[in-house]
Amino acid sequence: MKTALATIMIALLAVPAWAQSRDDADARAAATEKRMTDAERFQLLHGIMPLNLPGLPPVPPGLKATAGYIAGIPRLGIPDLYETDASLGVVNPLQLRKGDVSTALPSSQLLAATFDRKLAFRSGAIAGNEARSKGFNVLLAGGINLARDPRGGRNFEYMGEDPLLAGVLAGEAIRGVQSEHVVSTIKHFALNDQETLRNSIDARIAEGPFRESDLLAFQIAIERGQPGSVMCSYNQVNGAYACGNDFLLNRVLKKDWDYRGWVMSDWSAVHDVSYFSAGLDQQSGAQLDNQIWFDVPLKGEVAAGRVTMQQISTAVRRILRSLYAVGADAPLRETPIDFAAHAKEVREVAANGIVLLKNEGSLLPLLASAKSIAVIGGHADIGVMSGAGSSQVTPAGPVALIPVGGRGLMGNWGRQLIMPSSPLKALVAALPGTKVEFDGGYVPEEAAAFAAQAEFAIVFATQWQAEGADGSMTLPEGQDALIAAVAAANPNTIVVLETGNPVKMPWIDKVRAVVEAWYPGQEGGAAIADVLTGAVNPSGHLPVSFPVDQSQLAHPIIPGLGLPEGSAMSIDYTEGADIGYKWHFAKGARPLFAFGHGLSYTHFRHEGLRVSGGEIPRATFTVTNDGTRAGRDAPQLYLTSINGKPVRRLVGFDTLTLAPGETRTMSFDVDPRLLAGWADGGWRIAPGRYGFALGYSATTLEPTVERVLSGRHLAAATVRQS
Repeated sequence: MKTALATIMIALLAVPAWAQSRDDADARAAATEKRMTDAERFQLLHGIMPLNLPGLPPVPPGLKATAGYIAGIPRLGIPDLYETDASLGVVNPLQLRKGDVSTALPSSQLLAATFDRKLAFRSGAIAGNEARSKGFNVLLAGGINLARDPRGGRNFEYMGEDPLLAGVLAGEAIRGVQSEHVVSTIKHFALNDQETLRNSIDARIAEGPFRESDLLAFQIAIERGQPGSVMCSYNQVNGAYACGNDFLLNRVLKKDWDYRGWVMSDWSAVHDVSYFSAGLDQQSGAQLDNQIWFDVPLKGEVAAGRVTMQQISTAVRRILRSLYAVGADAPLRETPIDFAAHAKEVREVAANGIVLLKNEGSLLPLLASAKSIAVIGGHADIGVMSGAGSSQVTPAGPVALIPVGGRGLMGNWGRQLIMPSSPLKALVAALPGTKVEFDGGYVPEEAAAFAAQAEFAIVFATQWQAEGADGSMTLPEGQDALIAAVAAANPNTIVVLETGNPVKMPWIDKVRAVVEAWYPGQEGGAAIADVLTGAVNPSGHLPVSFPVDQSQLAHPIIPGLGLPEGSAMSIDYTEGADIGYKWHFAKGARPLFAFGHGLSYTHFRHEGLRVSGGEIPRATFTVTNDGTRAGRDAPQLYLTSINGKPVRRLVGFDTLTLAPGETRTMSFDVDPRLLAGWADGGWRIAPGRYGFALGYSATTLEPTVERVLSGRHLAAATVRQS
């Protein structure tokens, strides 16, 4: 018996701690923390941004240039924490790591347009794999702020306007990251829904609508993805800064949701040592703040009895348990990356997220029989647009950098980066028998004359968005006039939009086809050509509504626009949970293109909807491909009424691929919270009749099917992390 036990113990000791079962992450964290000195405990509670930039304190020599660094404790097997941005791939900030390139994924907005859980997971896994292979063990990913304003500067980093869609896909992307033994964050908690005055604005909202919208998106994503860390945001929420907001961090996150990971601050978001007691566990990029609050000042709080060492230990254990839970404590060493395989995958993601908005007379796809195509504007001869800021990835190949300018620290990122994937070159390769020529579109009259000589004209229009500033719904640099001029000259005009947000389309009735390509990443030019030529049947669906113009917005003017940074300002989200398509429905407004809209080169039919009762209602229906091409569909299920009161709420979605003539049965389980309202500290489902309808978008629905459901009260919901 003793010999057998000894053999087992020897075998266990031969396995590195990071490779052992993650079920005991909490126990391991507690055991490790008990062995730490107080100095080591405080060491884990603050980090630096190891970048040598003008105006910042010098960085200790030998550190990798990246977003964040916290020194490890080798004697206890705790590795250095090397943190890197972000959701769209591994960032090389300002190319300070000379020659270091990464796979540049499409924007998160495009990923959301796929409506595809598997693609979200695979995208996260690519980013996680490259992070781990480059020697990083924390990825500052998981952006999920809802697109309350379609002009938000960072909307391209997020997953759209609906809490279910955003929560599910962000959760899957986080799972993908952490499958590679890298901690993923989820961010920015919460209501960081505009960049204008982001460091000072007070976002105000009632608790019920807050729980039913922005918080629900985070809650769903945390449940699915179980991120190791939550990053709090810069802004205030109902009068208290998010990183020092007791309601958000202690009550909602740690108590109601039983979140077990750690809360890290955003960089330069800590203004006082009291944030620790309000639920913040770690101060990030501490040299950017006025003080390293979680060092000497926090030790002073302990000495004064306002903070206990037990609270310090708890914060440390939260950090350790997250490292252990995903295996991020494995030794860091750089390993080869299969960039070719990743490029193939991101091309697939990009093609599946491109949305065909309009296709009058089935002008698309372009066939090999096309005689001539005039390609105009948008730097299509060079590549595709990308968004800027801390998420900006440097891909392999020559990139074009166009200075834009900017103020403050974010001014360092004030430049457009054109990803080296030329739609023009991809179209030439895809249509070898077609004359394909390019005009830059600088002079609209010249571009129009050029377009008039071709059978088809494709205008590429771009809109650059960046962290630190919000945008406009108007295409910049006179591109609307360019499109109008080309459309007047050529009746077969196609517009390809590369944007970070919805835009106005005053020319929509003058063009025959419109394609929204978002920021399609390093393989974007090839993916656009795949869709335009029919090599890929378009299947993207809008994760955000496209309003006609800003008059259809809850806030037509961005609060604080033009005021100096740091100005006191508040925004009252009186629209509550009615974001995007829900706002349009409540106001009886019809957007230019609705949430969920997306055309195909085939046609799908949804029918036979049945909804079962029970604690978790289940919807079952059939999907048929009535067309002549194989295609991928994204059926959507909407709640349309509660006891006769009209509502509009996405409660289910999925994707499937069907051959021509094929029929398949699908089912959705409906999260009870999507049928409920927040009241009296929990979710309440009113008894009565509930209407459901299958949709091709939020405004194009099949007939409603009703089901009687029992009333019930649900707790705030417990999130368990494994």
